[in-house]
Amino acid sequence: MSAPVHPPVGVGKREAKMKGGEDRHAKTGWFSRITLAILVFLWVVPVIGLLLTSFRSRDDQAEGGWWRLFTDPASITRLTFDNYVNAIQGRNLGDAFINSLAIALPATFIPLLIAAFAAYAFTFMEFPGRDVLFIVVVTMLIIPNFVAFVPVLKIYRDIGIGGTFPAVWLFHVGFGMSLAIYVLRNFMSSLPRTVIESAKIDGASQFQTFWRLVLPMSVPAIASIAIFQFLWVWNDLLVALVFLGPGERAPLTVSISQMLGQQGQGQELVTAAGFFSMIVPIMVFLLLQRFFVRGLTAGAVKG
Repeated sequence: MSAPVHPPVGVGKREAKMKGGEDRHAKTGWFSRITLAILVFLWVVPVIGLLLTSFRSRDDQAEGGWWRLFTDPASITRLTFDNYVNAIQGRNLGDAFINSLAIALPATFIPLLIAAFAAYAFTFMEFPGRDVLFIVVVTMLIIPNFVAFVPVLKIYRDIGIGGTFPAVWLFHVGFGMSLAIYVLRNFMSSLPRTVIESAKIDGASQFQTFWRLVLPMSVPAIASIAIFQFLWVWNDLLVALVFLGPGERAPLTVSISQMLGQQGQGQELVTAAGFFSMIVPIMVFLLLQRFFVRGLTAGAVKG
């Protein structure tokens, strides 16, 4: 009879470890999926409720919550677009939408452009006090913007730009620059140095290296910061209320805050206006979300 064949030493342990690892990964995968499903549910349900409520009349809203559409099917026939029509036309929400775009777009592009140049200088250029200056820029992240309202308002009044769009642009640029420089600098530091050195050997200037090499490779980080900055400016109420206030230059956030009267008048318009204001941020995030995780991850682990 032939001698029994035994498996090599350690094979069984290796297989057991691999099986145990697969089991742990499977358990982790199910846990992550369940947790993600719960978070998605908690986020989607209020959005659906807001959407359904925006089509209900004031009387229907006073009778009960949006879930009555499922318990009382007859209320579905009373859904109407009047809330959107009255909010957009009757309360000049269309003009407020244009004002929000006029505020958010420059307040997003200007700090991104300046921060990209600054991040390149902090990463690839040598100059005295570079590290100290970068620390000072990062330290600005801990300063809340509302502590600067009074002195900035005085400066704007003295130079004659109070109550104008440039006043809001400059304020958002000043307080949005630190985070943009920090993330972009960390992302650029992860780029291969050989590419930059090759460009120098070929005689490329600093601007050519930045514009043709570094900037295209930094698109994920730039897109991530663009999402953050745009959403922050678009949803801002405090800065717009302080520097612009109600009036013909008021953005969506200020106009919506003025819709609800002291006795509850206009409550049916607030839901329609709120959902109307959500359309642009959702579109921006969906268009740029493929860069979001990549840009933030690279910027977070390098420094």
